[in-house]
Amino acid sequence: MTAITISDQEYRDFTRFLESQCGIVLGDSKQYLVRSRLSPLVTKFKLGSLSDLLKDVISGRNRELRLAAVDAMTTNETLWFRDNYPFTVLADKLLPEIAANKRPIKIWSAASSSGQEPYSMAMTVLETQARKPGMLSSVSITATDISASMLEQCRAGVYDNLALGRGLSPERKRTFFEDAGDGKMKIKDNVKRMVSFRPQNLMDNYTLLGKFDIIFCRNVLIYFSPEMKSKVLNQMANSLNPGGYLLLGASESLTGLTDRFEMVRCNPGIIYKLK
Repeated sequence: MTAITISDQEYRDFTRFLESQCGIVLGDSKQYLVRSRLSPLVTKFKLGSLSDLLKDVISGRNRELRLAAVDAMTTNETLWFRDNYPFTVLADKLLPEIAANKRPIKIWSAASSSGQEPYSMAMTVLETQARKPGMLSSVSITATDISASMLEQCRAGVYDNLALGRGLSPERKRTFFEDAGDGKMKIKDNVKRMVSFRPQNLMDNYTLLGKFDIIFCRNVLIYFSPEMKSKVLNQMANSLNPGGYLLLGASESLTGLTDRFEMVRCNPGIIYKLK
C-alpha cells in the first residue's frame, strides 16, 4: 500500500517547483489536489510513496516523471462554448470587423485544454460563414497547451457522452460531429482542419507562433501570480496585430497588470482591444 500523505514542507517545495515550471500558483491548503492528481503516478512509476515521487520530481532525476507530474497538475476540464458571450462577440463583432480588412484572420486559443474552446471557435466561424457567405475568406486557429496528453486528445477530437453533454447543443452535435463508436463522437474534418495544435508554456516566448488578430486567454490567469499575469499579458499584447483583441475569463481583469489594452464593453461581456 503506497502512502499518499505529504508533509507541509513537501507541499511547499512542490508548489515552488510547479510555479517555476509553468507559473501556476497553488496557494495554501491545496494538498488534496496534489494528492488526487499525482497519486496515480506513484503506481504508474512504481514508486514507494507520494513523498518519493515529489522528491524525484523536484530533483529532476527522472525527466519523464517530471513531465508527467506537470501534465497531471495542469490538466483541466472545460466546456463547449463556455460562458456563451465570447463566441457571440466573435461571430457578431470581431469576425465581421477584422474581415473588413480583406486579409486572413488568425486566432489563438492560449490554453486549449481538451479542445473544447478552439473547436467551439471553429464551429462559430463555420456558422458565421454559412450565415454570411463570402464575408470570411480565410480563418485559422492556433491552439496551444502545456500538456502533451491534452494536445494528443485535442488532435484526436474524440469525445464521450459526458464531455459532449457539457455546453453542446443537439443541433451542433448533429452538424459538427460523427459517430466514433463505443458511445463516442468525433469532430468532423471540416472543423478539425481549421485548428492546429502546438505545445506552448505561457511562461516562455511566443514569437514563433506569429501574430494574431484575436487571442482567447480565458480562465488561465487565475492560476498565476500577479507578476506572471503581467508578463503573460504584455507578451500577448506583442503577439497581436494592430487593433487586435484579447478575451479573458468572466472573472478575470487587467487592472493593475498592463496598460496595453483598452476595455470594450459588449452586450453582454467585456473584451480588450490593443491600444
